[in-house]
Amino acid sequence: MRRFIAVLIAVIAAVGFTTAGAQDKKTTRISIGTGGTGGVYYPLGGGLAAMLSKYVPGVEATAEVTAGSIANLQLIGGGKSEVGFTMADAAWDAVNGFDKFTGHKVALRTLVVFYPNRMHVVTVEGSGINTMKDLKGKRVSTGAPVSGTEVTAMRLIEAFGMDPNKDMTRERLSVAESVSALKDGKIDALFWVGGVPTPSITDLAATPGKTIKLIDHGDGAENMRKKFGPIYVKNKILANAYPGETRDTTNIDVWNLLVVPADADENLVYQITKMMFEKKDELVRVHKDASFLELANQATGASPIPFHPGAARYLKERGITVNVK
Repeated sequence: MRRFIAVLIAVIAAVGFTTAGAQDKKTTRISIGTGGTGGVYYPLGGGLAAMLSKYVPGVEATAEVTAGSIANLQLIGGGKSEVGFTMADAAWDAVNGFDKFTGHKVALRTLVVFYPNRMHVVTVEGSGINTMKDLKGKRVSTGAPVSGTEVTAMRLIEAFGMDPNKDMTRERLSVAESVSALKDGKIDALFWVGGVPTPSITDLAATPGKTIKLIDHGDGAENMRKKFGPIYVKNKILANAYPGETRDTTNIDVWNLLVVPADADENLVYQITKMMFEKKDELVRVHKDASFLELANQATGASPIPFHPGAARYLKERGITVNVK
């Protein structure tokens, strides 16, 4: 009997130890706010989610389809998302309570400066649109509601002296919806802010019977910088980035960020940052714009908001000092 009791006690102890071990290994679930399925945020977010689940112990991550930057920041503000893709201008507005975030500041910190987002003003041959001024009187999609594209498009249109609500018929469509509408002749042009190439724009360019045309708009950067600060940069989309567009076209760039809540766990943010840089090659295989994830780009001032202390700790180990206040 004594031997039986001893064995029973040993079994109970072993079960207790196993149960305690299981409790110690809690799963941290992370929701990553991305964008529409026709853009770049979504595939990159999917790749990032898979890598976090694979390489960061105890993490289970999923990528969520959203309307884009503004929606992602609102989700973080509402405690419904732990990581979000956003354009730098939208993040600046959210932290300061500007524009769509008036009265609703969001406590954010930057995880990484990711890649430059390139404004596209897209039409097709035969639309009669050759310059920004030609958008007057046309049917134009300025991006999905609560998207970073919509914010930047409205500012760009105003930079060229037009009222987006009076000088054109404005639709509020996602990039995939905008491309479909342009193919069907329901709109004359679309605005889109994303990586190059963006899959939906490539699809438009490859459509039989349609010849894509990108409209120069880089000269709007000066007026945008005067009003909104040094977030917007004049750049160019190179010839042949899309089939049939054989010219370099000037454009506006604004950097993409990955952001987290200001109170996110420092060690978890450190682990995510470390994984992204050390497994960067896997992200590049998802989309080539991930090649812009460079240590040097973190210290350029491309992020108008402070970095999270967990991200800053990793960057400091790599010799990069960033703003955390």
